Amino acid sequence: MKNKSRLLSGPYLFWAISFIIIPFCMIFCYGLTDKSGNLTLANILSIATSEHSKALSLSIELSLIATAICLLLGYPLAAILAHMKNSSGVIIFVFILPMWMNFLLRTLAWQTLLEKTGVINTVLSALHLPTINIINTSGAIVLGMVYNFLPFMVLPLYNSLTKIDENVLNAAADLGANAFQTFYKITLPLSVPGIISGITMVFVPALTTFVISKLLGGSKILLIGNVIEEQFTQAGNWHLGSGLSIVLMIFIIINMLLSAVFDKDGEGSVL
Repeated sequence: MKNKSRLLSGPYLFWAISFIIIPFCMIFCYGLTDKSGNLTLANILSIATSEHSKALSLSIELSLIATAICLLLGYPLAAILAHMKNSSGVIIFVFILPMWMNFLLRTLAWQTLLEKTGVINTVLSALHLPTINIINTSGAIVLGMVYNFLPFMVLPLYNSLTKIDENVLNAAADLGANAFQTFYKITLPLSVPGIISGITMVFVPALTTFVISKLLGGSKILLIGNVIEEQFTQAGNWHLGSGLSIVLMIFIIINMLLSAVFDKDGEGSVL
C-alpha cells in the first residue's frame, strides 16, 4: 500500500521539484550572489533605496486598501449567500464565472472601460454628464485589484459562515440577543478563520501583482512587482530582481503564518 501511495505521488513530486523547489533555489542563488558569483546581501538591502522603498510602500498601501474594500464588499455578500441555501450554488457559479476568463483579458477589459475615450466616458458624454479621469491612477489599480481578487475573499468567508451552526444563532436569539449582538459576539468571532484566509488570499496576489498596475496604472505608477518584472525582462539584472523577490517572500511567509495561527483547523479553506 505504501509503495502504491509513493507511486501515485510521483507526478506531484516531479511537478513540485521542477516548478517550485528548483525555481526557489534559483531565486535564492541569484538573490544572494552578485554577477561574479560572490555572496552578498546587497541585492536584498537594495529595497532600502528611495526608488524601491517607495514602490514597496505604495504596493503595501494599495494592497491594504484593496483588501479592506474586498472585505467590506465580500462579507455581506458571503453572509447573504450563506443564508440562501437553495439557490446559493447557482449564485456562486455566476459570481465566479468571470474568473474562468483569462486574467489578462479581464484587466484589458477594464482598461477599455476606463480610458479617456472608453465606454464609460462615452456613455457619460452622451448623457451630458462629467467624464471621469481614473485611468493611470492609483484608483484604477485598486479597482482592478478588487475586481480580480474579490472572489478570493468571498469564497473562504462563505465557507466559514456556512459552518456556523444555526442552533447557536437561535440560542442567542432565545436568550434575548438582538441582531447586532448576535453578529458581534457569535457570527463575527466564528468567521475569523474565513476573514484571515480571505485577507491572505487577497493581500498576497495584490502585493505581488504587476499586470494590473502596468495596464491600469500605465508607466506613471510603479509597484514593487513592476520593479521586479523590469529587472528580469528589461534590465536583465536577475540578481537584483531575485533579491527584491526574496523581500516579497518575507511578506508572503508572514501572511501564511498569520493564517496558520488564526485558522489552525483550516475552517476558512475554500476546499
